[in-house]
Amino acid sequence: MRINLLCIGKTDSKEIKNLIEYYIARLPKHWNFEVVEIPDVRNAKNLTAEQLKKEEAKLFQQYFEANDWVLLLDEKGKQFTSREFSTKIDHWMNTSVKKVNLLIGGAYGFSEEIYQRANEKMALSKMTFTHQMVRLFIIEQLYRVDQILQGKPYHND
Repeated sequence: MRINLLCIGKTDSKEIKNLIEYYIARLPKHWNFEVVEIPDVRNAKNLTAEQLKKEEAKLFQQYFEANDWVLLLDEKGKQFTSREFSTKIDHWMNTSVKKVNLLIGGAYGFSEEIYQRANEKMALSKMTFTHQMVRLFIIEQLYRVDQILQGKPYHND
């Protein structure tokens, strides 16, 4: 299985980058994990929020295919415990899902086209976080999932 984290824009904070790299290095190799930082839309300041979301949708869609699983990290999504998330990933692995794309949208979220394409929406919290922090949190959760699936003591209920 391949897991891609598709993000609009790049991570500017050196400290967050270092933590992201720390957790990526610990992810299982068989997940073929990759962070894809999609460049910001050009002339974004001249676009309405809806226009910007549509342009970002075009960029996202270049990175996934019809059979890919698309999970949006979205404030309107369902919240999972770490154990529930590990069960979900275990299910994907056991049902031969070939590629999972985790999407972090831009400042205004996702376009209707992306919502329609998504297989699922997941919220990390009811709180709002910076997009860079969300990258770190989801990658740490992927590491935690791996530790749970291996029965290692990293996660405590």
